[in-house]
Amino acid sequence: MLDLAIRYGFLALLFGLVVFFALAADGFFSPISAIFIFQSVAITGILALGVTCTLVVGGFDLSIGSVATSALMLSAYVMVVWEQNAAVAVAACLVMGAFVGFVNGILIVRMKVPDLLATLGMMFLLVGLQRIPTEGRSIATGMTLPDGTVAEGSFSKGFLFLGRHRFDFFLDNLLPVSVVFLLAIGVLVWVFLELTRHGRLMYAIGSNEKAAALAGINVNRYKVLAYMISGVLASIGGILMAARLGRGDIASGNNLLLDSVAAALIGFAVLGKAKPNAFGTAMGALFVGILLQGLTMMNAPYYTQDFVKGAVLVVALVFTFYLSANRAGENK
Repeated sequence: MLDLAIRYGFLALLFGLVVFFALAADGFFSPISAIFIFQSVAITGILALGVTCTLVVGGFDLSIGSVATSALMLSAYVMVVWEQNAAVAVAACLVMGAFVGFVNGILIVRMKVPDLLATLGMMFLLVGLQRIPTEGRSIATGMTLPDGTVAEGSFSKGFLFLGRHRFDFFLDNLLPVSVVFLLAIGVLVWVFLELTRHGRLMYAIGSNEKAAALAGINVNRYKVLAYMISGVLASIGGILMAARLGRGDIASGNNLLLDSVAAALIGFAVLGKAKPNAFGTAMGALFVGILLQGLTMMNAPYYTQDFVKGAVLVVALVFTFYLSANRAGENK
């Protein structure tokens, strides 16, 4: 019974949450509501998968939210101010995300700065940097720039396609492109971490870094790679957010960090893994989306949502690690 509780307790909780909201909130249990939930967690899930990659190597990335917002602002600046096309904007964002991840990795593995401090410093740096070109204002067509010129560029249709297009799915319901990105990236990250030699080596580093180094694994290279993956995925999330909004909204990514970290940490409780994993992260993001959608449809005050998310996160992690510790004690 203890093993079953550890392995399937969180999935049972997820199922119970769906049943509760289906009974308590009219219209929750419908295809339209399901599509909306998936759309609401798509960007959060993508960022959380990046956090998962850093957790796998024993690190942690606090800069993902600011990287995503920087990608949003950069893509808007490239198209609206510099009047470039969507391909240039996407390429610039991906390069920026990879570069930020690389710098984070170098600070951690070469300069020996603790990962939390390195990524926290990068977070503040990016938050300030993204506001300087427009003096803290959002970016939109026709805005007046600090030098007095007017931004005449606009978001291209190809770029907006990434955030606003919907594919025919089931019973006339439409699947957003962002959800397709989440599913594709989730599968790729899962395959990379679980089925490839590189993924297994990253898990070995996170389990015991010194033993991995003695075994001949290039620990520093894999750590830098993990942070670069995190930066690229965060920039993809920012691109999708910019494509959905159609403007460079400076305040749109305020909750991305907390929600993404929550999804990644909740993933520890899925199937009793007690370790970072792509499937658990996806389930964690889905759990957060279901929770917020259900509370919204029940007209719960917005200021209670963070409290409920935090309470669920604490309960899920305590439940998993406490039972896992008890099982380990019994085995001894």
